[in-house]
Amino acid sequence: MKKLILGIAIVASAFVFGQKDANALNAQLQAANKAAMDAYNAKNYAVAAPKFVEVYDLLKTAGQDNKIYMYYAGLSHALANNSDESIKIYTDLVNSGFTGVETTYTAKEKKSGQVVNLDKATWELMKKNPDYSDFKTEQSKSVEPDLYETLTSLLLNAKKGNEALVIIEKGLAKFPNNAKLKEAQTNAFLQSGNTDKFVNGLKEQLAKNPNDATNWYNLGVMQSKTPATVAEALESFKKAVELKPDFADAYQNLVYTTIGDDAKIVAEINALRKDKPDDASKLIDARRERFNKALPFAESWYKVAPKNIDAVTTLKEIYIVTKNMDKVKEMKAKEAELSAAAPAK
Repeated sequence: MKKLILGIAIVASAFVFGQKDANALNAQLQAANKAAMDAYNAKNYAVAAPKFVEVYDLLKTAGQDNKIYMYYAGLSHALANNSDESIKIYTDLVNSGFTGVETTYTAKEKKSGQVVNLDKATWELMKKNPDYSDFKTEQSKSVEPDLYETLTSLLLNAKKGNEALVIIEKGLAKFPNNAKLKEAQTNAFLQSGNTDKFVNGLKEQLAKNPNDATNWYNLGVMQSKTPATVAEALESFKKAVELKPDFADAYQNLVYTTIGDDAKIVAEINALRKDKPDDASKLIDARRERFNKALPFAESWYKVAPKNIDAVTTLKEIYIVTKNMDKVKEMKAKEAELSAAAPAK
């Protein structure tokens, strides 16, 4: 986050407004800027935001279109969770080409040794003054990448995936190696319904950073939705728990993906029991084999999430199918304990 400046560097000109009006405007500027900074530093962002807008408007009245104050206003709105206003301000800033780059002009007063800030015109004139030395300029860092990143995040949080994609594409055209925008683009693809692009985006990110457990998990979730890629989904989930051994959601998905659509299988078994018992027996054996394969994943899920009643119930059902009745009794007791401790609905 860009450090906020502490005072007004540009003031209203007496030549334009008259001394009295210029003094009044400058007083308003200083008061508004102090109120904005005090509120911001006190983390009272809802108060700071409109005050920064006020500073911007007053400066604009003085002939200075200093959008850095709108940037501060947008940032404050975002921190105050006022997303709509923040999105509007950030969108205007992005479309205006604002970068936030500012040049500071300084010189040292020889007599006192004090370094003073000057506007460019005065700084140029002072070079001829023998009482000053060490004339320097310093350029602030661009906030443009932050603008794109923050606006994208705000749009995604507001479930505006298509709008986010427009901003992301514009941002990546300027900053093609921006990792945050690349990651946001993947999420925007999912939010906007472009699942193929979402999966491709995850694969691209994993090619660059294969140690991202969350991306392996997300890839597994997408792969598990298609029968043809279920085996790949299992490998993705395994990679996720390898990188993050306490990844409960990944263990859960390993269990459910291994077992498959059990309700459908049970319905098929029941339909075949009477007329085709041999076929029913084959399905029962295959079902038991799947549950045996899912068992270590379920036990790991329960190990990392022992108070998750879904983990307990699922493990109990697997023990029933695999005929481990001592463990069934243990899980039933745990299930009853968790149910009793759960708050009443």
